Amino acid sequence: MIAAKLILVTGATGYVGGRLVSKLLEAGCRVRCLARDPSRLQGRAWLNKVEVAAGDALNPEELSEAMRGVSVAYYLMHGKQGGSASAVRDLQAARNFSQAAEDEGIEQIIYLGELVDPTADLSPYLRSRHEVGFVLRHGKTPVTELRAGMIIGSGSALFEMIRYVTERQPILTCPAWFFSQAQPIAIRDVLAYLVDTLKTPDATGRVIEVGGPTRLTYADMMLGYAKERNLRRWLIRTPIHAPRLSAYWVHMVTPIHWRVVAPLIEGLRAELIVRDETAKKLFPQIQPIDYQTAVHLALGRIARDNVETSWSDALVTAVGDVRPYRFTVEDGMYIERRQIVIDLPPETVFRSYTGIGGERGWLFMDWAWGMRGWLDKAIGGVGLRRGRRHPDEIHAGESLDFWRVETVEKNRLMCLRAEMKLPGKAWLQFQSEPVDGEKDKTLFTVTAYFASYGFWGFLYWYAMWPFHKPLFDGLTRRLASRARVLARAY
Repeated sequence: MIAAKLILVTGATGYVGGRLVSKLLEAGCRVRCLARDPSRLQGRAWLNKVEVAAGDALNPEELSEAMRGVSVAYYLMHGKQGGSASAVRDLQAARNFSQAAEDEGIEQIIYLGELVDPTADLSPYLRSRHEVGFVLRHGKTPVTELRAGMIIGSGSALFEMIRYVTERQPILTCPAWFFSQAQPIAIRDVLAYLVDTLKTPDATGRVIEVGGPTRLTYADMMLGYAKERNLRRWLIRTPIHAPRLSAYWVHMVTPIHWRVVAPLIEGLRAELIVRDETAKKLFPQIQPIDYQTAVHLALGRIARDNVETSWSDALVTAVGDVRPYRFTVEDGMYIERRQIVIDLPPETVFRSYTGIGGERGWLFMDWAWGMRGWLDKAIGGVGLRRGRRHPDEIHAGESLDFWRVETVEKNRLMCLRAEMKLPGKAWLQFQSEPVDGEKDKTLFTVTAYFASYGFWGFLYWYAMWPFHKPLFDGLTRRLASRARVLARAY
């Protein structure tokens, strides 16, 4: 009975792992999540139903501790950026994992790899994924390696790339990789295979290829998305491949960073299709849905603001005398603080500032935020278009435009860490505290922190400082106004 087993899920902060935990709990499993930074799991609906182990796969002692008492372990970790350094780390993590599993008597490892043709000239990213599977399988613990096609689902990197490129470009000049065949698979089917592997003894020790029911090119996928959205799109075919140039182009017109896109594009040099039909024999109960249905369901989730996970995911101030504006330099960190008192409860103000960004925008001088995002894109940064997973809900670890949510304390605090390219480190913090213990009066504080790197950081801060006053003053006022609107609405 799988309900009696303790299951370890690695990569629970990621796209697939975050959803797999929910499915395992629905199946009655006991679940333990391994995370380097457990704070990134804050806000997950299932958090109080699982055990959480803090640990790094590069640390054998932490791995062994996390595996104690575990029956089956899911290996869902991998470096997203490709390259030799990432590949070396991935292989070392796999060796550590295999050894820890052997030492702790794990019954089975389930690894989610990717469809590959081992005889083809694989990209560094796909080669690394293939080699990780090889390392795990050649340990003493039985391994089931599921090799999945490109994943289609709300929030997946491939789906978001297709969505933004198709929505924003009516005429597309298509490099050669647009026309390589792949076998995309819906996220729900990937999760079904992962869960049912637990209940299928014959899957143990096997390499199983899984994909959707149809073979499609990337061009077919874009046109299929356009059909679902009733858009007319024209494709102009070219013979060049240019994966790096294509990655930069996607980087500029979508929310996805080129380092995430590049492995996807490089992988399309080879055909990512199912060549072995073992999955149909082992899992006859799973009938993968077609691409068009997967797109329809993904768009439905987005329309309902029901995106469970996405490809994308404190410093505290003291409440003192209320001063509208304060600038200090403390331990080399530049700090700008704005404070106002609002005649509303802290929870209403909290809803106001945790709802900024994404499609709602930044409420004041949106053009300036957009320009900063475009400049960041131009120099290889993440840009402003990553948006947010949900228009109102937020939790630590998520991306929010060109920020990462570092800390969320319900009804009190949200701290954002900048992920745009900067000569230093920056944070933007929003805080709502009751005034003198009064429940219906809030001290609202907006604080910008900047820890500069050398001369260029110093120069950058003072070059931007004149723009901060109108920008953050206006943002503070607009957030207070939005809080009043929310108070009337509720």
